[in-house]
Amino acid sequence: MPSFADFDRRNYRTVDVVTGYDGWSATYEQTVMDEMDLALLERLDIDWAAIGRAADLGCGTGRTGGWLRAHGVTEIDGVDTSSGMLALAAERAAHTTLTLADVRESGLPGGAYDLVICALVDEHLPDLAPFYAEARRLLAPGGRFVLVSYHPQFMMVTGMPTHYTTGSGEALAISTHLHLVGDHVSAGVGAGLRLTELREALVDETWLAAKPKWAHLRGQPFTMAQVWTAS
Repeated sequence: MPSFADFDRRNYRTVDVVTGYDGWSATYEQTVMDEMDLALLERLDIDWAAIGRAADLGCGTGRTGGWLRAHGVTEIDGVDTSSGMLALAAERAAHTTLTLADVRESGLPGGAYDLVICALVDEHLPDLAPFYAEARRLLAPGGRFVLVSYHPQFMMVTGMPTHYTTGSGEALAISTHLHLVGDHVSAGVGAGLRLTELREALVDETWLAAKPKWAHLRGQPFTMAQVWTAS
């Protein structure tokens, strides 16, 4: 598996996940665009309103939970490792429960969920296998694991880590790892899941209107959404 460090063009000072997201929490909502993740969820062939219970791993400020509730999911348990992000999720009040825990060891009940969902988190994990294994543990038979990730091609082309700007103006990277599509497939299959859908988002006119400096990236894949089904 290639290392993101081999592609990193920014060389920002890097902090761990908890430090980074606690520091980013105050401005996160202003810097993350719906086209990165929520727009991809809209494209998936899933009847969201038919989902009885969902686990939202890496729930952050509650953006995904709010989207799920707006689409008819009424019981959502959220997990995140950042207390700063969880405090904002609590204010949004989209989740049934919120737990401070690692996405690889959520502490949620096994076999209890029709849906496990995670957005823009896996690039912080050095190894995907424990993460996929935890998602599989949580799923009821026939349940689905929906994962929205940065596309590895985008990370390799741009050399851009997950990062934010502090109040003092310093750009800080949050520990970032590169996972190829094949790494996801190996981890998912190894966990006993079956890939049933894959969608990719490209850098398009919507993105260029917000980030005109990305004109040279037009047509490049940016994020991707995978749907895995438990047997």
